[in-house]
Amino acid sequence: MDTGNYKAIVDEIKPYGARLVAISKTKPIEVVLEMYNQGQRIFGENRVQELLPKYNSLPQDIEWHLVGHLQSNKIKQIAPFISMIESVDSVMLLEEINKQAQRSDRVINCLLQIFIAEEKTKFGLSENELNSLLESKIFTDLKHIRICGLMGMATNTPDQQKIENEFKHLHQLFARIKKDYFADKPYFKELSIGMSSDYKIALNCGATLIRLGSLIFGER
Repeated sequence: MDTGNYKAIVDEIKPYGARLVAISKTKPIEVVLEMYNQGQRIFGENRVQELLPKYNSLPQDIEWHLVGHLQSNKIKQIAPFISMIESVDSVMLLEEINKQAQRSDRVINCLLQIFIAEEKTKFGLSENELNSLLESKIFTDLKHIRICGLMGMATNTPDQQKIENEFKHLHQLFARIKKDYFADKPYFKELSIGMSSDYKIALNCGATLIRLGSLIFGER
C-alpha cells in the first residue's frame, strides 16, 4: 500500500468536502486492515462474495459500500450490515433491497446508478427510467430504502473534456432530481463520481464520494 499517496489524496479531497471510498477488491484482508489503521473507514467492494469474508474478519465500524453490479439473489447476504448500495439500476433491485432490509429491520441507504457513458457494457438508469421510477407508486411504497443520491461512471477515454461533460451532466441531473423529488430530504446529498483515472475532474464537478482502488492500494 502506498501510504504517502493515500495521505496526499485524503488531504487533496478534503477542501472539496468529498469522502474517499477505498475500493478494496482483490486486496487481501491484511492490506485493508493496514489502510483502516491509517484512518480509512469507508471501503467498497464490487462483488458480494469478496465482501462477505472481509466484513466478517475486519473491524465492525467499517462502512461497507457495494459499488458493482448487484444480482437480486445476493442482496439477502449483505442486507443485515451493508452501509450503502451505490449501484441500484432497476426498480426490481430496489424492491428486493427493500424486502431484505425489512427482514433485517433496517433502512438501507442506496444510490441510483445513472448511465452517462458511451460504453454499452456499463450499467445504469436512463433519465427517462429515473423519472419513471421516482414517480411510480412502487417507489413511494418502499419504506426500507433511503435514496441518498446518484452514482455514475464516465466513459473510459483519454478525452478529459468528454469526461468532464458527462460528470457535469450528472451533477445537473442530481440538482434537478433533488429539487423535484427530494427538496425536503437532507439525506439526498451524495454524488458518487470519479475513479482513479478521473477523480480530479469529478472533484471539480461536485463529487461527494470518489471511488479509488489502485491509486491508493497500489497494483497487486
